[in-house]
Amino acid sequence: MRLRSKRGSIRSNVDMTPMIDIVFQLILFFLVSTTFAILPGIKLKLPSSHTSEGTSYKGITITADADGLLFFNEKEVAFDELGNELVMFDTGDVKKDEFPVSLEADSEVTNGTIVKIFDVIRESGYAVINLRTATEK
Repeated sequence: MRLRSKRGSIRSNVDMTPMIDIVFQLILFFLVSTTFAILPGIKLKLPSSHTSEGTSYKGITITADADGLLFFNEKEVAFDELGNELVMFDTGDVKKDEFPVSLEADSEVTNGTIVKIFDVIRESGYAVINLRTATEK
């Protein structure tokens, strides 16, 4: 009589579910705990001010850099197109004369250029204009 060995019929299974759960938890932990640097697309050296106050709002941002480039929010525009962009911008339920516009100008931008930009903004119907500065350290 032949006896069968039970060694060949024993199979061990490794359950991979707990390991996969731990790997996913580690991935989520590192994704949540990692800080991402938000770098501005336009580099400016803002003028400093002793009396500036920090504000945060949703509105239009117009940026003028030292090289003469002009940006409407993040879109590069020519100076002649700025008025059209302001007029075509949808302010939603807020009236244009109450909708905030922030002007960011490099410290190398001339006063004459800033005044021209202010004129275009006012001619487009906006009245709330903030001039962005950097606080002195």
